[in-house]
Amino acid sequence: MSSTLDRWSPYALAILRIVTALLFMAHGTQKLFGFPAPPEIGMPPLLSLFGIGAILEFAGGLLILAGLFTRPIAFVLAGEMAVAYWMFHAPQNFYPVLNGGDASILFCFVFLLLVFTGPGALSIDGARRPAGPRHSWER
Repeated sequence: MSSTLDRWSPYALAILRIVTALLFMAHGTQKLFGFPAPPEIGMPPLLSLFGIGAILEFAGGLLILAGLFTRPIAFVLAGEMAVAYWMFHAPQNFYPVLNGGDASILFCFVFLLLVFTGPGALSIDGARRPAGPRHSWER
C-alpha cells in the first residue's frame, strides 16, 4: 500500500500547489481588480503595502500555479504571509481563529513546504530539469 501511495505523492503535491495558488491568487485579484468583489476597506493604492501584497499574491500565485521558479517564489510568499500575520492579525488577538489570521498561517506553511519539496508533478520547473529522480518518491 505504501509504495502505491508513494507513487502518487508528486501528483498530490501538485494538487496542493495548484489549489493553494488559485486560492492565493483570489486574494490578489480582489485587491488589484475588485474581483470577485472589492475589499471591504476599498481598493488599495498600487504602491502601498496592501498594493504590493496584492501584486505578490496575484503574480506569485500565478507562478506557483504554473510551477515556475516554485522554490524561490514560495520562499518570498511564505515571508509575505508571516509578515501579514504578525503585522495585521497577531496584534488584534493572540488566537488565530479570533484574529482572522489562520489563512495567513496556513498559506505560510504550505509555501514553506513547497520551498523544501519543490512543485511536484505537472510543473514547468519539473519539465525544465533533467530526467531522473531527485526525490526518494520519484524512484
